[in-house]
Amino acid sequence: MSQIPGIEVLRYTAFSADPEGGNLAGVVLDASGLDDAAMLAVAAELGYSESAFLTGQSAPGDAGARNGAGAPGGAGAQSDAGDAGARDDAGAREYTIRYFSPKAEVPFCGHATVATALALAERDGPGDLVFRTPAGTVPVTVTREGAELRATLTSVEPDVVDIAPDDLAEALAALDWPAADLDPALPPRIAFAGARHLVLAAATRERLADLSYDFARLEALMHRLDLTTLQLVWRQAPDVFHVRDPFPVGGVVEDPATGAAAAAFGAYLRDRSLVPGAAVLTLHQGEDMGRPGTLTVELRADDARVRVSGTGTRIGD
Repeated sequence: MSQIPGIEVLRYTAFSADPEGGNLAGVVLDASGLDDAAMLAVAAELGYSESAFLTGQSAPGDAGARNGAGAPGGAGAQSDAGDAGARDDAGAREYTIRYFSPKAEVPFCGHATVATALALAERDGPGDLVFRTPAGTVPVTVTREGAELRATLTSVEPDVVDIAPDDLAEALAALDWPAADLDPALPPRIAFAGARHLVLAAATRERLADLSYDFARLEALMHRLDLTTLQLVWRQAPDVFHVRDPFPVGGVVEDPATGAAAAAFGAYLRDRSLVPGAAVLTLHQGEDMGRPGTLTVELRADDARVRVSGTGTRIGD
């Protein structure tokens, strides 16, 4: 599909086995010859919230690609992301990966990680992978469940911080949400598990469904606070949530299924003691956009990291 000669761009949807559900992502399994401008051009051409690019292999124990940590391959680059990948000491295939929205590079993207892992599994078989992302190391395991493949990513170490009252007021003003419409049981916080997300909980499903925001105003605030999305949530049950993610900084009104935000949200819930230390949570996203998807979030008592899993499928050009 790409206008760049010789570049194969695969298209997947993640967090749904239905091509009409989940979140679309472009996947380039060999981007070793692409510079930043070329990757951004592919992402912009596709128009998906993010696309993923394997830019090289990672040597075992090395956080960077053989052709330079976090850098795209260029003339003289020695790595070849198109083969089976380097393997770590545990036998996992290792790759350096980068993510681009139609407007800019982002440090981590959950749904494009899942899509890439599924693409590699379809080519090379299920198993363990390690992705070296700009945000840190993200292990992924792909398993086969009946006719479906399922990918589980493990986040980087998460963090949860307060948001200043003035910044919260500006976010609510951009959303046109009165403060009274928030759920006081889930207080606003900024959560990180590879990217920063502002968590805001709606008191009702109707509040979550009614989303019409000031794109430029919210984008400006998010740039200032270094936010990737807003994680807007409504709690249906102790372990079931409905979520939506405005993404103006990526040039997209809304993200249909957001793995990075799901990981951050899991960290937020644990930090606020809103779920047990060991828990499995179900997040429904994309319903209000007509692209329903399901994200499974796992918290483990002995590991601060968060696991996010889901299915996916390849779609036609």
